[in-house]
Amino acid sequence: MRTPRAALVALTTAFALLVAAGCAGGPSPRAWAANVCTALSPWRSEINNLASRTQQQMTAKTTPAQAKENLVRLLSGAESASEAARAKVEQAGVPDVDGGEAVATGFLRSLTAVRDAYGRARQGIQGLDSGRADPFYDGVESVMSTLTTEYNESALDTSSLDSEELRAAFDEVPECR
Repeated sequence: MRTPRAALVALTTAFALLVAAGCAGGPSPRAWAANVCTALSPWRSEINNLASRTQQQMTAKTTPAQAKENLVRLLSGAESASEAARAKVEQAGVPDVDGGEAVATGFLRSLTAVRDAYGRARQGIQGLDSGRADPFYDGVESVMSTLTTEYNESALDTSSLDSEELRAAFDEVPECR
């Protein structure tokens, strides 16, 4: 029969091993950078494509109702693409560097803010009355201006990327070029 002291020692040892296993073994800086860039590359392409299509939509000769439908679809696509990128970056884990948790959290926070900005813009466009062209397009302009502001505010603060290992990894891995 085990004594309470032996059980406590075994439990403490098991807990220490679990904590150590949970804290160690994150992806190397190069692997993490490659995973992040792999996640962000299609997202950037999709966002650029959607921005171009949105600009075309804004200058196209369509009815306000058609413009509303197209803009909602485009913003929904940007929101979905942002969530997909955020989920892939989350799956990349935490890089095995000092401050890795803060770096990973910063990337996730930025992508979450972008996703949410697109979602709010989509909702804003959905809420506009497309019955009269001038007020509708004024509303679109206001929504898109807010989106631009929120998008710019969501930019990743790279000053927290003080890991030389990560900087080198982002410069070196082919997925980030």
